[in-house]
Amino acid sequence: MNDIVKKEKLTIGHYENNAQSFWDGTKDHDVSQNIEHFLGALPKNIPLDILDIGCGPGRDMHHFKSLGHNPVGLDGSKTFCEMATAHTGCPTINESFVNMNLADYKFHGIFANAALFHVPAGELLTVLKKLRNCLLPKGILFTSNPRGNAEGWQGQRYGHYLELEPSKAYLDQAGFDVLHHYYRPEGKPIEQQPWLAIVSQRR
Repeated sequence: MNDIVKKEKLTIGHYENNAQSFWDGTKDHDVSQNIEHFLGALPKNIPLDILDIGCGPGRDMHHFKSLGHNPVGLDGSKTFCEMATAHTGCPTINESFVNMNLADYKFHGIFANAALFHVPAGELLTVLKKLRNCLLPKGILFTSNPRGNAEGWQGQRYGHYLELEPSKAYLDQAGFDVLHHYYRPEGKPIEQQPWLAIVSQRR
């Protein structure tokens, strides 16, 4: 088993083994700020084709559908995909981020909430380019990740943590222009805001 496969296998396995407790612990999380910033950068008054990457059990897909949009989920966990489809009635793609094949899709926007930080540094540019290529021209990528300057294991999950400037460099290399960013939770001093959210547009 090569290193990338091991990182993915163990990380996805963690979510597989904790799927119900993850759902119980996150289903009521308030991510309205992230959704508002994402949708605010997209065309208004039309049904949007949205990819929710790292969709988990489908919390955000359910919300997008309730607004009249057409979400598709993608997750490496088969259990999460099954839960998301059951919860939303929307299609899901059971593929890992590194091995995903999205060539047949064209989305207005991609919502990557607490997902892409699991991609190892050596694979991140390739993953971002795949996401760019499945967006329509001027399509929007929203990312929210824990910020930092480290890469490694946290229990059975692998994480790659970036601050703003390195994040912007990856996005630029992948063909995105950063429109704006912010830190979460809202209204806290920056040292108490562990999350970095970025809204980018396909170049």
